Amino acid sequence: MKPAEYEALDAGVVAAALGGLAGAFALEVLPECDSTNTRLLENPPPEDGRIAVLAADRQTAGRGRRGRAWQSWPGASLTFSLQWRFAPAGSVPAGLSLVVGLAVARALEGLGVEGVQLKWPNDVLVHGRKLAGILVELVSARGRPEAAVIGIGINLRLPPEAAVDYPTGVTDLAACLGPAPGPSLLLGRVLTQLHGLLELFAAAGFPALREAWQQRNAFADLPVRILGEGGQLAGTCAGVDEDGALLLRTPTGLSRVLSGDVSLRLA
Repeated sequence: MKPAEYEALDAGVVAAALGGLAGAFALEVLPECDSTNTRLLENPPPEDGRIAVLAADRQTAGRGRRGRAWQSWPGASLTFSLQWRFAPAGSVPAGLSLVVGLAVARALEGLGVEGVQLKWPNDVLVHGRKLAGILVELVSARGRPEAAVIGIGINLRLPPEAAVDYPTGVTDLAACLGPAPGPSLLLGRVLTQLHGLLELFAAAGFPALREAWQQRNAFADLPVRILGEGGQLAGTCAGVDEDGALLLRTPTGLSRVLSGDVSLRLA
């Protein structure tokens, strides 16, 4: 059942929020779909110089990192994906998911959300509780990655029956701000930040944004565990290096952890 205050996505409101940047995006809005990431991966849009964005009021088969499902209820979250193309003949830039998280964080801070934090490599927290998640999947052609499909889900107002499993708990914008902003305004704010930060990232790489990410590191100098199929590694979170790898201080020295099939937890 849709809540009484349910507000559907409106492409016109998104364009108004984008202002002069509206022409940089090719936006499609759907009332419902299986997965916006899957749609963009299976049906890549034609290249016309714009950033393709697919947003849905509800996803029935939304996906998160490590094969998890993104739970969705009408009016409960903003869920969308965009396709971002890499420079021709260039390598895949390192640290992309961290830059996307930083863009989401800055958009939330601009709305007045306090206590925004980033959890390596793909979650946005508020005072330790998850507010948003990110999924980055590569699109390859002719044997090389040429684009990324970036999926973003942000909790707007979770229903009372929502039972989302997350180690430190979850939150939503309604809890952080009182009246939550409408999904269309929020989408415009996030896309504005993504446009600016992805352009800087393409030109200068992650080193240009590393310090901004470090300032919001949720686990800075805290004891953590890295869980993966090969076992676990414990140490103190020392931030990230210039290619976005997590740095972990251990009894045997400084270790680099790449953002493969691993999970970061407080010790």
